[in-house]
Amino acid sequence: MSRDEEAIAAPRPLRLWEVAPKNGYALALHGGAGGRIEELSQESRTAFEAGLRAAHHAGTAVLSSGGSAVDAVCAAVEQLENDPLFNAGRGAALTTDGCVEHDAAVMDGERGLAGAIAASRFAKNPVFLAREVMERSKHLFLVRPSAELATAWGVETAPQDYFITEARVEQLARIRAQSGDGPRHGTVGAVARDARGNVAAATSTGGMANQTDGRVGDSPVIGAGTYARNEIVAISCTGEGEAFIRGVVAYDIAARMRYLGSGLPDAVTQTVETELTARGASGGLVAVDAEGRVTVAHNSPTMFAAFDGDDGLVLLT
Repeated sequence: MSRDEEAIAAPRPLRLWEVAPKNGYALALHGGAGGRIEELSQESRTAFEAGLRAAHHAGTAVLSSGGSAVDAVCAAVEQLENDPLFNAGRGAALTTDGCVEHDAAVMDGERGLAGAIAASRFAKNPVFLAREVMERSKHLFLVRPSAELATAWGVETAPQDYFITEARVEQLARIRAQSGDGPRHGTVGAVARDARGNVAAATSTGGMANQTDGRVGDSPVIGAGTYARNEIVAISCTGEGEAFIRGVVAYDIAARMRYLGSGLPDAVTQTVETELTARGASGGLVAVDAEGRVTVAHNSPTMFAAFDGDDGLVLLT
């Protein structure tokens, strides 16, 4: 199987990583969760790891120079949107109409502000347009924002041909040829805590391959696929979007921490078990708490992710 085709898969036992804070700041990112039906070739694994490493480097460069958590998560996600291996930006999944529609969200835990877009067809980096919604608009969530709006806000645009890759065209053809073959999904995202203790989250996706035109998943839905609140947590999710929306997964984790006093790993474990696994849904997430402790978890067969471990950078592929 080529690239990052990820069939919807039955949930598996939760895999979870915990990392204590080290540098006064923290960053974790993901490149999608799913159920690959065969192992990646070494060549493919190397390519995915290079993409994850570049994104982690971009976000860490912001944080290590004293930059904000919001800048860091946007820098990390930008790299993944530019890499056609991942289902966001260039190389995103195609709808039933053969088009690319992007969803993205950014949330600033310090100010409690958020911006989100859905079914965007023109922003070269959807994460930047979502951020401009947060910074410039009186609204929080815009559906099918125009190229003119993006340009007016200084966000670079691109034609549909830029986003559509040969590998995605082939993927859509295979899905259409195999009746009953479920659509594939994938998402990218990042969470960060900066040196001032502020947290932020950003998530971006092309949705599900062969999805109905106009379908929107959890990524841009604040509280479902993306959430950040200072003194508590920042979370970015990936997986079966409808299940994450129904379970309000990102906020459910935050609520367990805020109202029950649960630690981040326990909150993640309980939410995934209750809202995903028990309902037959799979996915994963990256999260960072107020002290900079990172938790990475998934109950899907696989997840792409990058985060600083005790012995250096950890890459999941």
